[in-house]
Amino acid sequence: MAQQNKFVAEQNLLDTLDRIARNQAAYSVLYVSLSKLKPKNRHPAFIRIIAKLFDDLVGTAEGMMFILNSGDFAILGKNITENIVSNAVDKLRKGLASDPILFNSNISEFAHLYKFPEDFTTLYEYVKQQIDETNIIIPDFSSLKYPVEASQMDNVMSHLDAINIAEIVKHQSIIRIEKSNQFKVMFQEFFVAVKDLSAQYDKDMDLTANKWLFLYLTQALDKKTIASFQASEIKNWPESISLNLHLSSIFTAEFDNLVKNFFSSQKQIIAEVQMMDIFNRLESYFEAKEKLHTQNNKILIDGLIPETLPLIDIDRLQPDMIKLFWNPMMEYDTNNQELRNIINQFGSDKIILAKCTDDKALRWGVSYGIRTFQGPYIDNLETAIIRSQCPAAANCTAADCLKRRRLITGATRNQCKHIEHLEKLLG
Repeated sequence: MAQQNKFVAEQNLLDTLDRIARNQAAYSVLYVSLSKLKPKNRHPAFIRIIAKLFDDLVGTAEGMMFILNSGDFAILGKNITENIVSNAVDKLRKGLASDPILFNSNISEFAHLYKFPEDFTTLYEYVKQQIDETNIIIPDFSSLKYPVEASQMDNVMSHLDAINIAEIVKHQSIIRIEKSNQFKVMFQEFFVAVKDLSAQYDKDMDLTANKWLFLYLTQALDKKTIASFQASEIKNWPESISLNLHLSSIFTAEFDNLVKNFFSSQKQIIAEVQMMDIFNRLESYFEAKEKLHTQNNKILIDGLIPETLPLIDIDRLQPDMIKLFWNPMMEYDTNNQELRNIINQFGSDKIILAKCTDDKALRWGVSYGIRTFQGPYIDNLETAIIRSQCPAAANCTAADCLKRRRLITGATRNQCKHIEHLEKLLG
């Protein structure tokens, strides 16, 4: 019975097909095989954008969408034509240019239009097969990690104490494009990546599987990250820095020590907090914001996407800044008036477009009035500018330079022969 409960959407689709069996000719089904995309293109944020591309089709076809257990979706409706399907796939081709399934000569392997009544039985059996075959599939567990259990947390925390966190802390610039098309570093974000932390533990251990234990771990990590600044070898600090923090970490002695003793009064700390943390601790959010403002610091809401931005009450929360995450499918979301109104109302100068992978992200941001950016494309741009001024650039690669630049201490960073260029800030 539990096995069947996984396939509610599949069963609902079959039930709907049964109901229209007497009038099949009025309908067709567009079946989109998202499960055939590369794993990186099956990120939930991508899937939401892809599904949104087909929203108009659902309305036009007087239909309904079924999100299946495999990640595929099926749209049942009327008057769905091959031309409509082709136009939708063309948009996906531009946004996911690296995915081979979209460039297969037989595009129906990705987006297949089942025309009724001739294809009714074929589709019905295909969906039914997806349910039935799960009873005989033997999963391959050889590559799976084991989740951390509560009984192991003492050892996990003890190991955290032994890790030299300063050697895995990284920083990344947030850059503003000035009106003269000059670049200026607004601040730098300091963080510990989950993959870097996980590399310090047993490779078969999944630190993130249990969200409550991971929350406990990352709260302790916040304190270690803050304390690691004492070991930093950076001499040329930006005017502002940001830290990924839990709201609770803003009330710790470690944070107070950082504010009072490490930075001069001219420098500013921006606390980047997650929306889910705010939902869970709304009163703490307002208390944290008040404390930060009293110290002349700021608060930033991190990890938003265009779909979630309208869901939060910005007028009530009144953060100093927000950070939107870019993904390639946003390139086609150029006329979102609701989004444009929110950006204009909040202030485009207080919005950062993060995870920018190419110049399309910058063009999209500028089209909405956003001029502050972060991500791999910005890193590469910044590195290229710095290397153009470094006398020893020919002795290392751009990748070497970027890797060293992002660290705050350690042997890898000290391989640079011109630290003064490594720490140079654009502006």
